[in-house]
Amino acid sequence: MDRIYLDHAATTPVDPRVVEAMLPYWTQYWGNPSSIYAEAQEARKGLDDARRDVAGILGARPQEIIFTGGGSEADNLAVRGAALAARRRGDHIITTQIEHHAVLHTVQQLEREGFRATYLPVDGEGFVDLEALERAVD
Repeated sequence: MDRIYLDHAATTPVDPRVVEAMLPYWTQYWGNPSSIYAEAQEARKGLDDARRDVAGILGARPQEIIFTGGGSEADNLAVRGAALAARRRGDHIITTQIEHHAVLHTVQQLEREGFRATYLPVDGEGFVDLEALERAVD
């Protein structure tokens, strides 16, 4: 019987091209890219090259590209970064009740740090009531 995998939102098989590109950094240049020894400097070069490549694709500057270990870390960084960067303009975060725990836990932590949060409900299809959103914006 063929197996059908439906959890690609959580994890996916690694594309063979990615494995091929990463292989030198898993076997030869495995050093900490923040260190000064030879393996580390090769790892740093690879990281810098990847950052430039991604920035070029996205039309961004290399220093704007941040690599994370996974989606939860990226969610945390995005929510926390946006909240802290905008704090002078306000301390209110609006999200939905059905966000991934990486988002919800980050918002809850920000509440403990003094932010206010509104958790909007969604309908059966996952849509936010735009009037509820409008009422939440302050």
